[in-house]
Formats: sequence, structure tokens, C-alpha cells
Amino acid sequence: MTNVDEVQVVVAHQEGATLRVGGVFLKVDADQSRTDVEVAAMALAPVPTPRVLWRTAPVLALAAVPGEALGRLGHPSAAAPGAWAAAGATIRRLHDAPPPPWPGQDLEVARTELDRQCDWLATQDVLPTELVTCNRQVAQAALRGWTPVFTHGDLQPAHIFVRGDEVTGVIDWSEAGPGDASFDLAILTLGHEEHLADVIAGYGSPVDVDVIRGWWSWRSLTAIQWLLEHGFDPFAPGCEVDILRARM
Repeated sequence: MTNVDEVQVVVAHQEGATLRVGGVFLKVDADQSRTDVEVAAMALAPVPTPRVLWRTAPVLALAAVPGEALGRLGHPSAAAPGAWAAAGATIRRLHDAPPPPWPGQDLEVARTELDRQCDWLATQDVLPTELVTCNRQVAQAALRGWTPVFTHGDLQPAHIFVRGDEVTGVIDWSEAGPGDASFDLAILTLGHEEHLADVIAGYGSPVDVDVIRGWWSWRSLTAIQWLLEHGFDPFAPGCEVDILRARM
């Protein structure tokens, strides 16, 4: 780690930060249980993950994975359809693996969180009532029973790295655990609806698109308060509020 050009701040907020120093990512997390999950999940996942270099609480050092991020919310993806299909195939390998042995996504918690966040959006007058009501109804399609699988839990396209049509690494595993397969597929395609068919083709099994759309609405509704309180802008073009408007 000598003679690096700069220290790049990848993301930073009150709960933690990620820095890049040359070919090393340094993750600082106030909650070490999230780091515990990340390290354990990467050891279990049957897909490419970053190499753990060292860990000294509260810092986890990971080797950078090659390639480029599949995409980012609010920006068109430069990745080819084949790369999105490869991401779908990679997710399928993950979902086919035995779920990790710790607690994961919970249906009743998801329902409660949706209710709480919709009430907050209404009382704080953040969004028009009709926009919240419409998407709250759309989200109900996702809130049904599911068979738990090994899920990443926060599978944004920025967390999948590709080189051509090959997935070179999947990063940020702190939310991994048993959960709904459709949730991973929804988070991957959030704001990138044009690539949903490519992902499903690579995934290789039937997917209920209404459930995917339900998770898009759920994720967008439940994320807005956190984003606003941590210095992010859900009103930016192509981001959470635009995703909610698209469901109208």
C-alpha cells in the first residue's frame, strides 16, 4: 500500500465508510455484527467475492475485484445485455446454495417496516399521498410467503463487477442471509427495468414480475427516510422517487 496516488472515499455516512487505497478497500463499520456477517457470507457464497486481506476492528480490508460495476442507480448502465444475463446466472448459483445458518429476511418485519415508512412519508409530507398509496398497494405483491434461499440482501448493480460478459466479483455482503430470491432480483434491477428480461434469462427459472415490481415499490418507499437522513437524494433523476412515479 505504498506510493498510492490518493485515498478515495467510496461512501461515507454516520454508520460507516468505505475507502479505496490503491487496490485495497478499507471498510469501517460502527456495527461489527455486519462485518461478521460479511466475512462469513463471503466464505460460504459459491460466487466470486473479494479476498479478505486482514481485519482489525472496526476495519475490514478487502482486495479490489477486477472489472467494472454492472451499473449504478440513477445512471444508464454501459454493460451489455450479456453481462446482465451473467449476473442473473450468478445469482441463481447463490440461490441454489444452502442458506446461511443465521436469521435473515422476515415477512412480518417487512410488512411492519412498510407501514411505518408509509406513515412517516405521509405525516412528514415528503411525497404526495396518492403516490404513497399507489405504491403501497403495488408492494403488497411482494409481501407473501417465500421459501428462504441464500440471498445477498443488498444486490445493487453497483455491487456486481463484470468484465465483458463475465462476473468477476460480488461485493458488500453485510445484509446476506436467508431470504426471498425475488428480493435479490428486484434490488439488482431497481431503476434498470430495461434489463429485467436479461437478468431473468440468465437466472433460468420462472420469475413473477409482479413480485419484482412489488419489491421495487417496497424498497423505494422504505429507503427514503434513511437516504434523506444520511445525506443522499432519493429525488435525483432515476432514483427512488422516480421509481415510485413509474408505478403510477
